[in-house]
Amino acid sequence: MTDEQPIAEPPKPVADELELDDEGLEVGADGMLYEHRRVVADKGQTLLRVDKFLMEHLRDTSRARIQRAAEAGCIHVNDRPVKSNYRVKPLDVVTLMLDHPRFETEITAEDIPLDIVYEDDDLLVVNKAAGMVVHPGVGNYSGTLVNALAWHLRGDQKYNPNDPNVGLVHRIDKDTSGLLVVAKTPEAKTYLCHQFFVKSTKRQYNALVWGGFDADGGRVEGNIARDPRDRQRMTVFPPESEIGKHAVTHWRVLEAFGPVTWVECVLETGRTHQIRAHMKHIGHPLFADERYGGCEILRGQPTAKYKQFVQNAFTLCPRQALHARTLGFMHPRTKDEMFFESPLPADLEQLIDKWRAYSRTII
Repeated sequence: MTDEQPIAEPPKPVADELELDDEGLEVGADGMLYEHRRVVADKGQTLLRVDKFLMEHLRDTSRARIQRAAEAGCIHVNDRPVKSNYRVKPLDVVTLMLDHPRFETEITAEDIPLDIVYEDDDLLVVNKAAGMVVHPGVGNYSGTLVNALAWHLRGDQKYNPNDPNVGLVHRIDKDTSGLLVVAKTPEAKTYLCHQFFVKSTKRQYNALVWGGFDADGGRVEGNIARDPRDRQRMTVFPPESEIGKHAVTHWRVLEAFGPVTWVECVLETGRTHQIRAHMKHIGHPLFADERYGGCEILRGQPTAKYKQFVQNAFTLCPRQALHARTLGFMHPRTKDEMFFESPLPADLEQLIDKWRAYSRTII
């Protein structure tokens, strides 16, 4: 990972309502991308770079933000993501696609308990529980972290939950637990977003995965894009391909339990479902991860006793065994290095204890 670096003039966020990806970026209940803007090129359109084309039609944004949106895979032409140097042709359909739907109603404040581990005038750090959706989306327009933040910050005149220039800097999946940073001011969000963009944040995840490893650690590199056979799931393509976003995950074995292994994952990049997709790609799906095949018994003896043991483990932790354990960044105002660590939630703590006890019986 890149070391923390001072930032003189951090750029503005990618585009309206767009936060940078983090592992397991919440993509709504249906896992789809949503159209926010659409422009159809005229029949007489001359060849023109898509970033310049959109500059002529989206007066509320800058070319730099459009280019960053294209780099993030958010600019599509005829239903396919394109880079900013794509040349628009007559009748091309150019769309801005984001991971959450456009809302016809404002985000409302809801009195939902939050585990806040740090807060000051510029930001706050939340320890999100598994099961909480981060951002409103299809099927989850209430009861989300954003609704809870709106309530918690209801007395802050500078914080508007409907303003995309403040709020969540990154997101994690509904069923992933752990740390998130929230910006209270536009200046804080710009500064923090830039750190995620240049990969200077420090993030470590803990995960229980199926199978054992021949090495103590390793590196997974592979582009990540939506699985064409299942839009709610991501899949991995070769690094040299032009499909998807470049992604790198570093993993290290913490403890081996025979059929499963407790690992630490460090994100060099932050892509949608990155750890989940990368670990499945190398043959080690996350334990209890239904979307990526981790809810089946993939390793171990096919005995009735063992099958019952695993089913009991699934009941104990009925969600992907993934926890955003640490988060480090540079404070936007003081420039101090901030570092936070979240203890394992009870379900994962009990799950690890259960597998640890089992592993002693097979030695």
